[in-house]
Amino acid sequence: MTAAPPPTAPRAFTPFAEPTRRVPAGWIALFATAWFGIWMAQLTPIQLLLPQQVDSVLNPLNWTDSVVAFGIISGIAGACALLAYPITGALSDRTTSRFGRRRPWIFAGTLVFAIALFVLGLQTTILGVGISWAVAIIGFCMLTAALTATISDQVPVNQRGFVSGWVSAPQALGTVLGILLVTTLALSNFVGYALMSVLLVVLVLPFLLAIPDEVLPKVLRPPFTLGALIKGFWINPVKHPDFGWTLLSRILVNIGNALGTTLLLYFIMFGLGREATAEDDLLSLTVVYLVFFILAALGFGKLSDVIGKRKPFVYVAAYLQGLAALLIAFIPDLTITYLAAGLLGLGYGCFMAVDQALATQVLPNSHTRGKDLGIMNIATTVPQAVAPLVGAFIVAYLGGFLGLFIVSAATAVVGGLAILPVRSVK
Repeated sequence: MTAAPPPTAPRAFTPFAEPTRRVPAGWIALFATAWFGIWMAQLTPIQLLLPQQVDSVLNPLNWTDSVVAFGIISGIAGACALLAYPITGALSDRTTSRFGRRRPWIFAGTLVFAIALFVLGLQTTILGVGISWAVAIIGFCMLTAALTATISDQVPVNQRGFVSGWVSAPQALGTVLGILLVTTLALSNFVGYALMSVLLVVLVLPFLLAIPDEVLPKVLRPPFTLGALIKGFWINPVKHPDFGWTLLSRILVNIGNALGTTLLLYFIMFGLGREATAEDDLLSLTVVYLVFFILAALGFGKLSDVIGKRKPFVYVAAYLQGLAALLIAFIPDLTITYLAAGLLGLGYGCFMAVDQALATQVLPNSHTRGKDLGIMNIATTVPQAVAPLVGAFIVAYLGGFLGLFIVSAATAVVGGLAILPVRSVK
């Protein structure tokens, strides 16, 4: 008589371990689709709908008043993101829902973001626009803090450059399609916002419903206190220098990029004197940017996985962005602006993919990935939010568009240099 086999050992719970199994193509496709909807819903308003709405509500005598109002609204939203990212990231680290740690926050963030966009389209006062956009950004932060954490939770290190490329590549594509839908269909602001809201939900839901998320047992949930949450906002750069340098580099490069892009519609209208064709020009420039951005994000993200290096890609990408800004600054011509759009797409696409992968490799603690990546994500979202206000100040008081693009270039280059002291990642 054969002896009974020994009982199967219980499966080890590994939500805090580094993942080793490669994610399949289906996972990546759904992940990319979700980000496509997210970027379209966030960047179409920033690039087109929100400036138009602010201008329509104010009807100012001087165009700089509209830029300043747009900048103030974006700055307030950025302040909300500064809190929303680490708070929701920290809460997702501690969530013990039967649906997993990240999925409840992906769902809640999508809902808040979508409803706020719909309400934003109904606003007829600057106060209403400002409040609605701030709530929309809070929803965006809830959603993306949780979604970004799934990279560290589920994607092995040697696949993160390529997967991170699929965070970045949909950014340009989503912006182009969003602008194309609004302009070619001649949609009103309300219909434009409503369409972005619906597409956001439709494109995020497949990932939410299809991709499993490991449940955190309550016995393993880290203790939660308000003091611990506030203390967690600070990660000592002396104790964790690689995290600090990566965060600083990301802040500076994203500020440089945001200064060079968020006022692009105004630059076309008033810097190049093309008010009549500004929307068409913006769409064409964005298409050029899109092509190079996608090629760089996917190509260089994959290449960095293959050769096992991140830093060279990051600082070369920052320098390309600086070069693009200098070209626009000193040769304000539409043809040169097209060339700069290609260089900017090449540089920023490479930076976004490879730097995202690098960021997941310098996290201080595997138990707080959501919170720590939330802090990292501040360096992407807040610069986009505050750049219109800072850019408006530079344009109005520090040398016009020439000053704007010089500051953009200098900030990006310094951001590239800031990655050099990182030691734990090549």
